[in-house]
Amino acid sequence: MIIMMNTTSPDSIQRVVEKLKQHSLDAYCVTSNGKTLITAVGDSAAHDSDLYERMSGVEKVVNILTPFKLVSRELKADDSLVHVRHVVFGSPLIPVIAGPCAVESPEQFLETAQLVKAAGASMLRGGAYKPRTSPYSFQGLELEGLKILRTVSEQVDMPVVSEVTDPRTVELTLNYVDMLQIGARNMQNFALLKEVAKTDKPILLKRGLSATVEEWLMAAEYIMAGGNEKIVLCERGIRTFETYTRNTLDLNAIPLVKHLSHLPIIVDPSHGTGNWRLVTPMARAGVASGADGLIVEVHPCPEEAVSDGPQSLIPQNFTQLMTELSKIAAAIDRSV
Repeated sequence: MIIMMNTTSPDSIQRVVEKLKQHSLDAYCVTSNGKTLITAVGDSAAHDSDLYERMSGVEKVVNILTPFKLVSRELKADDSLVHVRHVVFGSPLIPVIAGPCAVESPEQFLETAQLVKAAGASMLRGGAYKPRTSPYSFQGLELEGLKILRTVSEQVDMPVVSEVTDPRTVELTLNYVDMLQIGARNMQNFALLKEVAKTDKPILLKRGLSATVEEWLMAAEYIMAGGNEKIVLCERGIRTFETYTRNTLDLNAIPLVKHLSHLPIIVDPSHGTGNWRLVTPMARAGVASGADGLIVEVHPCPEEAVSDGPQSLIPQNFTQLMTELSKIAAAIDRSV
């Protein structure tokens, strides 16, 4: 990875790219934190770092051995902070995102928003577009749902995150939400990743159903290489042989990702377990493992929810969870 100076001219960048190609290295230019970064892919033994550091406009050369370059801790030692309006991911303060799986009506979403805000949640979640296993299941209110999200978000003064499932709806969704979510089923939908990379909205990137940590970080690399650095990773459980839970929540991934990458990472104990009884203990474990946030499904009447009722907390459960999380966060010098 060759990091160019802020004042570097296009000619200097081009000369570096041409020199890399002379040494049979593939060169890709991206912009990060206002600087041009040139990633060189190929045999590391085929080039001399000192050669490039002496070229005009080059600030420094960083040898990165991992396949994910821009999201790597090798490139950036300090933790990245991702701002979603007044909410910050990656700081000592741990934000909690809460709300129903799906937006069902203005009344349902407003009631839930008011309840989770009173309990201490920082952001709202709610699905307007719902990718479902069955084509006959509720698919979301789509545009009507987006309008409800925006209206309620303004009423309670809380940022909102919602999932995008199709590159064709990204531009529309941008008008209504503060953060775009890439769901587990779309983690490797590369057309969608490239589309959200063009936006200036923060991205919540969920881990795929059976994705390795490297595949997950490479998906984040797609977004960052496309120009969007505002990425928050989300561990939401992976598919294993276990059938008593919806997924197996991989808390190993939290400290591992924080070692490998500078991006903030949060935990979704709702999808990670699929059982409301397990959400609170796994949320506590997520904070204890070093997560930079949580996303929890809450519904005022889960038995009537159109989707994911069995894993949704009722408001009383969520209020108790927030009280317990504060104690755990304090034990590791953080706060909720």
